[in-house]
Amino acid sequence: MTLKSLLINTDFNLIQGNIDIEISDLIYDSRKVFENTAFVCLVGYNTDGHQYINDAISKGASAIVVSKDISVENMNVTVIKVDDTRKALAFMSAEFFGNPTKELKTIALTGTKGKTTTVAMIKSILEAEGIKTGTIGTLGIIIGDKLIKTNNTTPESYEIEKAMRQMVDSGCKAMVIEASSLGLKWHRVDGIIFDIGVFTNFSDDHIGDSEHKDLEEYLFCKSLLFQKCKTGILNCDDNAFKKILENSTCEVTTFGYSETADLKASNDCLISMPGFVGVHFDTTGHKEMSVDVAIPGKFSVYNALSAIAVCLKLGVSQKAILEGLYNVKVKGRVEAVKVPGNYTLLIDYAHNAMSMENVLTTLKQYNPNRLVTMFGAGGNRPKVRRYEMGEVSGNLSDLSVITEDNSRFENVMDIIEDIKVGINKTKGKYVVIPNRKDAIKYCMENAQDGDIVILAGKGHEDYQEIKGVKYHLDEREVIADIIKEIENK
Repeated sequence: MTLKSLLINTDFNLIQGNIDIEISDLIYDSRKVFENTAFVCLVGYNTDGHQYINDAISKGASAIVVSKDISVENMNVTVIKVDDTRKALAFMSAEFFGNPTKELKTIALTGTKGKTTTVAMIKSILEAEGIKTGTIGTLGIIIGDKLIKTNNTTPESYEIEKAMRQMVDSGCKAMVIEASSLGLKWHRVDGIIFDIGVFTNFSDDHIGDSEHKDLEEYLFCKSLLFQKCKTGILNCDDNAFKKILENSTCEVTTFGYSETADLKASNDCLISMPGFVGVHFDTTGHKEMSVDVAIPGKFSVYNALSAIAVCLKLGVSQKAILEGLYNVKVKGRVEAVKVPGNYTLLIDYAHNAMSMENVLTTLKQYNPNRLVTMFGAGGNRPKVRRYEMGEVSGNLSDLSVITEDNSRFENVMDIIEDIKVGINKTKGKYVVIPNRKDAIKYCMENAQDGDIVILAGKGHEDYQEIKGVKYHLDEREVIADIIKEIENK
């Protein structure tokens, strides 16, 4: 494409050179520059792309996009100045990949909690309706069975536009993305007018030098989504609801328990059976339904409500909504794995005291015969985390199975001794099984009827990091191998 065509929706000043030149790709990492590329100088918290202009030119960049007053000696290189290079990258990327948003139904979610789960719910419902859906978020970019790992919940705009083009090419008709506050702040979703924007909730998080200076900025950045979507679907029970909408430009639909909600939940209750822990509730307002959701905890009602509201707006059938929510799975987030016994086996990413306390408190509400928690702790991390995890599991679990996690460059047994410091402050029962595969096998072979067994720490991860090497370890595969072993005995 010509540089001129890439800049069609970008305000710019031509400092030197010619915009009628062919551009083979857009690059924002100077290490990846090659012949005839345009190098876009992004300014981040730790790095400034303007420092690498000479390096980019030496590798063959034919155009440089800057936001600072920069002098380039090589007069064969075109220099474009814009107010914000991140914003420019977003609009240029949209043009480079042929504006894939025009070929997809696009849904973006913002909020402190629940984004990953709600993305999975929407995807599950849409695919139950026969609508192939790609997702972008904490778990990476997912297109069909393909997973592309990303560094950020909301990747750079170039990666988003590239992913959407891949989605279209693979037959996707919809895309759901987690629009983080930082993604919105750094213009990563600029250039997209989403069909639907969703607000889940707001609470204290992401405050710090490299994130947001205060809660006010954090909330403001989240509110930006509702200037970038046609319809906003928002949790009207949240205290930040009105503030989020202050500068909105979209139509608004609400969900919640409130009488004023357009889609209202009531009659919620926990439901549990072997292999299934979830929640039931009814809806009134825009649609009357009786819903079962395969994710535990009453908080799942809010996530499910938002997913239902999105899919109703898209014209999805009630049958697909009910089926999608009943069968939904979020990889590594209280993910149920089928086992032959009369108990429930879950995989979860909880790897610190707070996340463990949240998930174990939620599961105890189901009154299992026993709550069995298998966990370890990461090496080369503060020891206090291990003490705290041990204490939380000791207080909340009927049995703790202490094992390894990513031990990194520490000895597994030293980490386990630290966990025991915490668990010995409690009256909780525990066993130590240092090898993680052996620990999983122990949990499965000793599970009793009505138990909930949770394998905590790895979640969606498919590796075990030991002494600088990442060894493949997917707990789903380990479980499948153990089931075969048991069946062949």
